Amino acid sequence: MDMQLTDKVALVTGGSHGLGKAVCLALAAEGAKVAVNYRRDPAKADAVVAEIAERFGTEAIAVRADVGREDDVLAMFDQIERRLSTVEILVNNAAICPTCQVKDMSEAVWNETVQVNLTGTFLTCRELIRRLTAAGRTGRIVNVGSQAGFRGSTTGHAPYDASKGAIVSLTVSLAREVARQGIAVNAVAPGMMYTEMTKKTLDANMEKYLARIPIHRVGDPAEVADVIVFLASDRASYVHGATFDVSGGLLMR
Repeated sequence: MDMQLTDKVALVTGGSHGLGKAVCLALAAEGAKVAVNYRRDPAKADAVVAEIAERFGTEAIAVRADVGREDDVLAMFDQIERRLSTVEILVNNAAICPTCQVKDMSEAVWNETVQVNLTGTFLTCRELIRRLTAAGRTGRIVNVGSQAGFRGSTTGHAPYDASKGAIVSLTVSLAREVARQGIAVNAVAPGMMYTEMTKKTLDANMEKYLARIPIHRVGDPAEVADVIVFLASDRASYVHGATFDVSGGLLMR
C-alpha cells in the first residue's frame, strides 16, 4: 500500500536509535523527508541520516534538541523549516526510563523523566500545532506510549509508566481540540521490544517476559514502526485520538 508520504516532512524525536531509528527508516522508505532528533550522540544520528541517503535517496538531517526544554524545541523546528520545510508529521518517541523503586527515588529523577517524556511531548505537539495553524495546513501526530502506561511495572519504572499513561490522556484531549483543523493525533502502545533501552532487562529476564506475551516473542522495532507510519499517513484519515496496541497480545485493548 502506498502511504502517500513522498516529500512529506517528518520529525522523529529520539530518532537516532531503537524504535526512533526504525521509524526514521520506515518513513524514509515511503519517501518522506526526515529530521532525526537526538540529544546526546550526534554520531548515531548522523549514521541514521547516512543510511537513509544510501538506502532510500531521500533527504534527512540530524537535529539536536532536548525536547524537555522549550528553547531547544523552538530552535529545532526553526532549523527543520530552514533546511527541509514545514514539519507535517511529528512522531514523539524520545523518552528516558530510569530504574528505581518509588521508595528510593529522588524528586529529581521523577521530574526529569516526566519532563522529557511528557512535557517534551507537550512542547513538540504545541509547536507543531501552532505552526500548522498559522500556515493553514494539516498534519499528523503520533505519540509513543507503552503497554506499561496501562499495566504498570514491578521493576522500578514508575515515572516512565506514569508518563506513558499521561501521554495516552494527552493524545485524546489534543485530538479533540484539533481534529476539525485537519490535524490528527494518535498514539501507539508498544510492548516489549529488543532495543538499547530494554537490552539489559531482557537479557536477564527473557523467559519471564516471554511467558507474559501470547505470541511468545519480543517485538522488532520495525513492527511497531510500520503501525506508526500508517498512523502518520492519510491512509489513517478516519483515525483520531486512538491508541494502537502493538504488544504481541500483551495488552489486548
